[in-house]
Amino acid sequence: MSEPTITVEVAYALPNCQHVEVLQLARGVTAREALALSGLPAGFPEIDVQGCPLGVFGRRVNDDCVLQSGDRLEIYRPLTNNPRETRRRLAAEGKMKSSIAKAAEKRR
Repeated sequence: MSEPTITVEVAYALPNCQHVEVLQLARGVTAREALALSGLPAGFPEIDVQGCPLGVFGRRVNDDCVLQSGDRLEIYRPLTNNPRETRRRLAAEGKMKSSIAKAAEKRR
C-alpha cells in the first residue's frame, strides 16, 4: 500500500512575477522540508533554505509546522527598506502627506 500524500503549493514572489510549484508530498512533511523539496532554491540562489522566513496563506509559521493538504507555503524575502525608517526620513524631508491632504488633492 502506498504512503498517503498531500498536495501543497510552494510560492516565491518577486516584484515582477511569482513562481509556484505544486507538490505531492508525504503526510507529516514540515514547512522547511517542503521548501527544500520544491526545487525553488536551485533556481533562486538568493533563497536561504535554512533561514528564510516562511508562511502559510500570509501567516508566519515555524520551520517545524506540519503542512496540510491544500496549504500554500510562501517563501518571504527580506525587506529592502525598514518601513519605520523610511517614514521618518520622508517626514523629515516634508514629503509625507496625510490621508486628509491626499483626499483633498483628489477632489481638486
